[in-house]
Order: sequence, then structure tokens, then C-alpha cells
Amino acid sequence: MPDNQLSLNPYHPDIAIFLTLIPFISAINYYLTYSSIQLSWFLLITFSIDTIQGYFAWWGVRSFIFFLDKKWPYEKGFPGRTVIQLVGTLIIGLLIISTLTELVSWIAKGKAAPLDFYSIDLVIISIWFFVINGIYTGLHYYNLWQKSEAIRREENRTKSEGLMVKQGKQEIRLDFNELAGFYVDDDYAVACHINGKKYYMGQSLDKIEKTLPTNSFFRLNRQFILHRQMISGFSRSDNGKILVLPNKHESFPSEILISRTKAPSFKIWFRPEA
Repeated sequence: MPDNQLSLNPYHPDIAIFLTLIPFISAINYYLTYSSIQLSWFLLITFSIDTIQGYFAWWGVRSFIFFLDKKWPYEKGFPGRTVIQLVGTLIIGLLIISTLTELVSWIAKGKAAPLDFYSIDLVIISIWFFVINGIYTGLHYYNLWQKSEAIRREENRTKSEGLMVKQGKQEIRLDFNELAGFYVDDDYAVACHINGKKYYMGQSLDKIEKTLPTNSFFRLNRQFILHRQMISGFSRSDNGKILVLPNKHESFPSEILISRTKAPSFKIWFRPEA
């Protein structure tokens, strides 16, 4: 799993899980609610409506959890965060389900939903929101572990490996921390030592990128890859783009543009604690 994906969504792959899980939840709810179930078009329509309502409720719950991640991360107090999340998601989820059920009932029947919906159905549905919270909490800590393991592997790789470059008729190994970065010259990549020396790699920048530890190097655009130690900061540009500010080096310009689509990934990589 790519590190950037883990950073951008700490609950990956929650979308795939719940797109699959919610129809099963709807089916179980039907089994628990109705004593007699017969296959019919009416069953198919009501099941589809309930599943769609479930998707809306899940997305509302998901949005609230992501909001809490910004305002009250687990690391700032797990018990309090968990209580607020459980109460908040339960209220939001049941409110969405109730509102949509009433809307469908008035459209289809011209009257409010029956009382047993509130005394039976919502009680059953409320239990599922506790399950959903458990899944999200588990995914959060599982992905944190995955990320820490990926960082550990990258650090070990950085210590034990390097990049082979040609120097005359010899091939020498450069530690990754000796490299300032890479740039494109025609169809090939040029490796730049922190002391200014250049090495023509005979490979494309795409191929070089795959051999580099991602915690140390970032592909800024089609022309440049820089080591973290070479970047002093960044400034915001227009349309969501950003300008990376490299340390002074003869091989790199004073500003390097990153596209709007790549800017969020760079910010997370550059400031992993944010």
C-alpha cells in the first residue's frame, strides 16, 4: 500500500469495505425485522432504497469521523475521542436514516413512517453504528502500524543500500543521503551529489524513482526529484499549486513548481506530523 495513500486516508480501504458491507447489513436487518420474507419486486425496491439510505448514513458518519481527526485526533485523548465519536456518529446516522425514511414514506404512501420503525428498526440499526465505529477505529490503528512498518523498512533500506553510479570506468555506490536529487537531461536522469558533482544514469527518471526510498525523496514533477535535506520549505502559488524552495545548488532552480493534484501529497510527505 503506498505511503501517500495511507497518509491521505488513514482508514483505507474503508470505501471498498462499506460498499460491500452495507448491502449485507440491509439484508440482515430485513431478516431481523420481518418474520416472513418473499422474493418480489416490492422486496427488491425496498431493499435497494434501504441500502441507498445506508450509504448516505455511512457517508455522513465517515465525514464526521474525518472532521474529528482534524479537531480531536485519537492521540490527544482516546477515551474522550471515542465517546464523542460514538455519540456523534449515532446521532448523525440515525438522523439521516430517519429523515430519508420519512421522506420515502411520504412520497410513496403519503403518510409518516409507522411507529414500529422507531421502536424496532432504529434500535437494530443503531447497533450497526457501533460496529461501524469499531471498524474505523481498527482501520486507523492498523494503518498507523502499516505506516510505521513502511517507514522502518525504508530507514533500514536507506542505511544498507545506496545508488550505483558510473565514474569513468568504475561503478561506485553513493549513499542516498549523499544525493541532492535528480533532474532530466533529454531521456535520461542525472544524479546530483550534494557537493555538486553530477552522474549520468543512463536511465529514465521514472525508473530511478522506483529505486529510491520514498521517505527521503519526492518526485516534484516530470523534471525533478529532490532529497528531503535539499528542501528548505515551500510557498503557495495560484490555483492550488505550490512552489518548492530548494537549498542553493547549481543543478536546481531556486523554485520548483508542483501541480495542484500533487501538492497535498507533498505537504503530507514534507510535514508528516501535520
